[in-house]
Amino acid sequence: MASTTIQGPRCARQPGSSRTTPMATTRTWLTASLLSISQLTAAYTLDLSSTDSLKSVASSMTEDMMSFYSGDKPGGTPGLLPQPYYWWEAGALMGALIDYWYYTGDTRWNALATEGLLFQTGPNNDYMPPNQTVTEGNDDQGFWGMAVMTAAEYNFDNPPPGKPQWLSLAQAVFNTQAARWDAEDCGGGLRWQIFTWNNGYDYKNSISQACFFNLAARLALYTGNQSYADWADKAWDWMVATNLINPEYYYIYDGTHTNNCSEITPYQWTYNAGAFLLGAAALYNYTTGPVQSVWRDRVDGLLNGTSVFFTGPNKDIMTEVACEPVDLCDLDQQSFKAYLSRWMAATTKWAPWTYDRIKPLLQSSAQAAAGTCRGGANGRMCGLKWNQGPKWDGSTGVGQQMAAMEVVLGNMIGQRHGPVTDRKGGTSKGDPGAGGQDMGRNDPLQRAGAWPPVSQGGRAGAWILMLLTVLGVVGGCVFVLVDEGNGMEEQIEGVGDVVTVAGGMGRRRDGNKLRKESPNILGAMVAAGSLEKERGGAVNRSDSDRTLRGDEDGMGAEHVDKPVGEPPIIKVPHPRNRKPLRTTLLAKQHQRQWSKSRRNYWGDNDGSGETVVGDLVKDQIVDNNNRVEAVSAPPPKKRRQSDPGSDSNKDKVTLPEKRAVEEGG
Repeated sequence: MASTTIQGPRCARQPGSSRTTPMATTRTWLTASLLSISQLTAAYTLDLSSTDSLKSVASSMTEDMMSFYSGDKPGGTPGLLPQPYYWWEAGALMGALIDYWYYTGDTRWNALATEGLLFQTGPNNDYMPPNQTVTEGNDDQGFWGMAVMTAAEYNFDNPPPGKPQWLSLAQAVFNTQAARWDAEDCGGGLRWQIFTWNNGYDYKNSISQACFFNLAARLALYTGNQSYADWADKAWDWMVATNLINPEYYYIYDGTHTNNCSEITPYQWTYNAGAFLLGAAALYNYTTGPVQSVWRDRVDGLLNGTSVFFTGPNKDIMTEVACEPVDLCDLDQQSFKAYLSRWMAATTKWAPWTYDRIKPLLQSSAQAAAGTCRGGANGRMCGLKWNQGPKWDGSTGVGQQMAAMEVVLGNMIGQRHGPVTDRKGGTSKGDPGAGGQDMGRNDPLQRAGAWPPVSQGGRAGAWILMLLTVLGVVGGCVFVLVDEGNGMEEQIEGVGDVVTVAGGMGRRRDGNKLRKESPNILGAMVAAGSLEKERGGAVNRSDSDRTLRGDEDGMGAEHVDKPVGEPPIIKVPHPRNRKPLRTTLLAKQHQRQWSKSRRNYWGDNDGSGETVVGDLVKDQIVDNNNRVEAVSAPPPKKRRQSDPGSDSNKDKVTLPEKRAVEEGG
């Protein structure tokens, strides 16, 4: 343990200052020393060989994680984390509680997890709750779907009769997302956002595909239904065809825009790798013969690809390499290591030969994670950075606690039973047709039957009421705005926006017509008004786009170098696929910033469409503005690669030319 020398304050008296006594000096020195010692004293002594130690540490970490949760407290909403956390992370949290029970047998959090998972299902039991749908993305919904899939696989306590069951909820999420598969742009894939009005609707990101692939593969294994496996094949083939999965090194990149499907956003995140790894392991377990060999190769390839996320002296400590080294991990990214830890451990049950490679990584990462748990008021809150020695980095949060907890739990995977299926021990009831009423296939205002047909008299009455409402609002605004010091014309100029919001009039504030008018005019007014209220804060990014990047100086990118020849570590994070905080004060300013150019979103200051990353890799082409045109470099050693294509789906997507299989060495 390193020692720290702290100098006491000097006793020289300054003009106008009070006298510094020896006693005060000693007291100050002792206080500073105690604070320093508390940072150097580990809160946990983790014994990786002791199940009792692992359970005890995981229990304390879970307790600290749940200290952030308010859904079980007066005024809280079951299944929701308080602001600024997003809805999707609450679904991931529920999955973590299921994991905690699975590994430890402790039922302390079971009722809370069941309550949260059932409260957020929405009226159609497909995790499209009305309070989230305006800003919900496919990846958000996918995390809830994967949580209930885990509940079915682990035989978590089934919901009471009359409530939706875990398997049927997972099937509903899958069905709604399969219906959104978009072949018109980029030849397939899911869009990041579900609804057209959200920033990111023109983006197809890997995590949305990863959640869908993961869920489809696991449903195929659990139910034995080949149609789920076919969809998993389709998602995999599309990822390879678009080069979002590198077919040689199995790196998984962030996504691509629909206006240029060949231009890849090259950032790599742990949760993408983890979700595809577990899905591939499930398909290996589901298939037989030559197809099973293909999936085994893919499991090995994906596991090889995760090496980019392990750093430290021995390259064995899990790290979010796209943002941790430059202190740019946002609230979402702080939790990503939890999912790679979770899914790497689970992979060993469906692909047993991976255990000897995965377990040592979980051990070293767990020991490193526990070493950071010495912060916060209780002296044991965990930090984000595990690879900087046994010290706390000053950060706390749901993500940090969940990641540390999951990697500690994963060290007990060898002692736990494997996931069940409906043919081998599974008790959860399914519904293959669940999710048929999903409103996410279209905009809510496009839904057939969203409002009942109205008569001609009803239409006339609606028009009269609308006219009276608009006139009343206009008159009231004019009355309030007019004063003796300004002319009438100047003051009425500002009324237009208010009329648009209050009356709806079948248009949005930006002048774009709603895609389809409702048959009920009053309904359209209410819906449009509600939509404007949501758009005021939900569609526009918080304080500024650079806040999401952690880029306070507005430069949009951080120049960082690394030695030539190492695996590509992208240091400037894509401002991860998250919806904005709901704020209205700066809404117009943010909307203007966004409308100027997408470059505000990507940190692209020169308008070139590319982000400056300053990454020194072999054979890259760098122009005079330091824009990197090739950011992928092979690792020092070639790894065995497998055929990225699937014979059963060649007619569905265009695949790249097959490469010859190379042996490592």
